[in-house]
Amino acid sequence: MKPKKLPADLQEWVEARRRHRLSHSQVQMARELGLNPRKLGKIDNHDQEPWKLPLPQFIEELYQKRFGKTAPDNVLSIEEKFQLRVAKQAERKAARATAKNEIHQPSETDTEASPSSDDVPF
Repeated sequence: MKPKKLPADLQEWVEARRRHRLSHSQVQMARELGLNPRKLGKIDNHDQEPWKLPLPQFIEELYQKRFGKTAPDNVLSIEEKFQLRVAKQAERKAARATAKNEIHQPSETDTEASPSSDDVPF
């Protein structure tokens, strides 16, 4: 089976990571903060507007203010997060398939436990 391509929403984050030279943890922080990857260029304008912080430092400062910690507990890259999502979907699909097979195939105990018309007392 060929590997799945990243969805558009995750691909935008990969491009933003390259364009703005962000680390995996900074991308995860920006996602948890709810930042839009297409709008990061407006924030990353510290060359023309010297009072602004560089984007990586700005993201880290916002994360510190909002969550009270310097970095996420478990840092995953976008690609790793996508692989986990695909694995979880495959696991759910397999579980549904086995559940569906169990429902459609009557077991032997069901036929023995059902009372026949001869066993009815009235």
